Amino acid sequence: MRDDNGYGAGSVLLSFLLGGAVGAGLALLLAPQSGPETRRKIKDFAEDMKDRVGSTVEKGKDLFEQKKSVIASAIDAGKEAYEKERERLSKS
Repeated sequence: MRDDNGYGAGSVLLSFLLGGAVGAGLALLLAPQSGPETRRKIKDFAEDMKDRVGSTVEKGKDLFEQKKSVIASAIDAGKEAYEKERERLSKS
């Protein structure tokens, strides 16, 4: 679904997540800590983000498959209704 600006919910969500990831990464890099501590935090953060993005992608795939089957069913119902109406009109 698109809003008045032409941006879909998926692109807004992706922009939000990307902005959050960049902001968190910069915060870790600019924080007054030792090098090894900062690298450990960045590694932990990257692993956490990888898990979250993977989870979000899987949810997106599941949603896509659900919607795909609903659309396929609607197309089949439309074809069936078209054929029935066509038969009805040809008998008239």
